[in-house]
Amino acid sequence: MSYIEVNNLVKDYKINVKKRGILGSMQSLLIPEYKMIRAVDDISFSIKKGEMVGFIGPNGAGKSTTVKMLTGILMPTSGNIITGGLSPHSDRKKNAARIGAVFGQRTQLWWDLPAEDTFDLLRYVYKMPEKKFKANMETFNELLGLNEFISKPVRQLSLGQRMRADIAASLIHDPEIVFFDEPTIGLDVVAKQKVRDFVRHMNKEKNITMLFTTHDMGDIEKTCDRMLIIDKGKIIYDGTPDDIKKKYAKYRTLIIDFVEKQSGIEIPGVEVFEDKGNKVQFRFIKDEVSAQELISSLTKKYEISDFTLQEADIENVIREIYEGGIKCDENLCGVC
Repeated sequence: MSYIEVNNLVKDYKINVKKRGILGSMQSLLIPEYKMIRAVDDISFSIKKGEMVGFIGPNGAGKSTTVKMLTGILMPTSGNIITGGLSPHSDRKKNAARIGAVFGQRTQLWWDLPAEDTFDLLRYVYKMPEKKFKANMETFNELLGLNEFISKPVRQLSLGQRMRADIAASLIHDPEIVFFDEPTIGLDVVAKQKVRDFVRHMNKEKNITMLFTTHDMGDIEKTCDRMLIIDKGKIIYDGTPDDIKKKYAKYRTLIIDFVEKQSGIEIPGVEVFEDKGNKVQFRFIKDEVSAQELISSLTKKYEISDFTLQEADIENVIREIYEGGIKCDENLCGVC
């Protein structure tokens, strides 16, 4: 059964059209003109309880507007949203009590106070029983290492420490759904992995529905089993990260380390993508050229010390979609 149901959702904004020059400014002030901008254009989708979904798109695609409607901050122009049986904008207080939010570029922690003071405040805001609060804090301390810094003022914390505390704060009241906006922005590789592991653990243990909006495709690949792509207000893809790679990632890259420097290698259907003498990168379309046959033919002609076969990066596939190089496939996305 779906936890979130979105049907024919539309959001229009009325924008004031300003004219150039002094006379134009006066005219705009006295006789204002407006135009309508459609940020979200008749989209529909559903999310099951406990699903982890990446909701991505280029800047201005409509994802932030959609999330604001899901949280109840904005009211739709038309269409409807049901989240766990409630309408987010009609039942804002009830809805707000059961959601959590993590913003990578903003914090909900009190800047000049120790992080533990924010947790104490949230306990009272959400009217949590002391036993439940202490149990959750013990879990967060164990998995995120909060005890290392929880007594320090937030302004003295590193970015990684602050993000760990922010994520714990968003989950302290056992929300049914959590919205993540760039949760690992600016973090190093180790800190990112720690955050991703914790998020997956909490999803598995408490069946929390999670929605990620991020430009870091690593967050999507490492945490989400499903991905929604929105562009120009419309959903253009709804499926798994693996499916989009299988469908659209046409190229493979073969990196060969030759024992001796080589030049002028020509193979039908294979492009020499980068040539550094002893190390050469070949690029080819996976459906037209067999990697096994290519490696076999090269080892017969040349002495090779090592080779690496790389699949296409999902980040490059998504970038191509943003740039208009890939159109929606109704057989794949199922939303057209």
